[in-house]
Amino acid sequence: MDIESLKRKAALLRADAVTMVHDASTGHTGGDMSAADIVTALYYDVLRVYPENAKAPDRDRFFLSKGHSCEIYYAALADRGFFPKEELKTFSMAGSRIIGHPNNAVPGVEVCTGALGHGLPVAVGAALGAKRLGKSYRVYVLMGDGEQAEGSVWEAAMAAANYKLDNLYAIVDRNGLQISGSTEDVMALDDLGAKYRAFGWDVDTCDGNDMAALINYFHSPKTEGKPHCLIARTVKGKGLPFAENQAAWHHKVPNDGQLAEAYEALGVKGASFK
Repeated sequence: MDIESLKRKAALLRADAVTMVHDASTGHTGGDMSAADIVTALYYDVLRVYPENAKAPDRDRFFLSKGHSCEIYYAALADRGFFPKEELKTFSMAGSRIIGHPNNAVPGVEVCTGALGHGLPVAVGAALGAKRLGKSYRVYVLMGDGEQAEGSVWEAAMAAANYKLDNLYAIVDRNGLQISGSTEDVMALDDLGAKYRAFGWDVDTCDGNDMAALINYFHSPKTEGKPHCLIARTVKGKGLPFAENQAAWHHKVPNDGQLAEAYEALGVKGASFK
């Protein structure tokens, strides 16, 4: 896809995600929207994945460590054909496998995630396994910035550098907000890139809601022998005027009027699965 097509796809996925939250009366709107461009770039341009064979041995591995933002993840997986879009209608319903955090009963989901701080350690294990088995697949993990307060993140960061895991890409959705307010008020991160560099990582920063910047990052040459970290500066609630940069929208459900406003702002008529 070209950049404009990827932007359009991100808008459509945002519409599907916000509709899922609205219809289920539960979900994490703000983080879905901030991560939408990153997820789109990965699933429509970067990742080597096979919807018809979700467990193909040579597939790239993706882990959504900020598992509460599963709506945008499910929307992308369904749109790519990992499971029927019709199933998005069952989000968070009794008996559904499309539940409120990533569930590995869903094709395309590698592991159950959502307990913050777990994604990077699992990704380190997958990347180390690829190195030791001589496999060419890459490993990608998307984390939240509030999640960086977890000690397990830094244990994993130290291990990744120690084992020279240059097949590992960690992306931090740096929207500056978490459920209880500003990350800098809750647990200040200051210069997060400097922290990862101190742990031995190759670090870059970009606007995580700029599709061209994301694509440029993923396709640019990288330092060999070091794991890679992208600090993706984003806006919580991106694309929804009523939710942008509002901590309250970390976990909040749009009403009917706000859903209509979301569609208008995104330039869509509605969700693709309705």
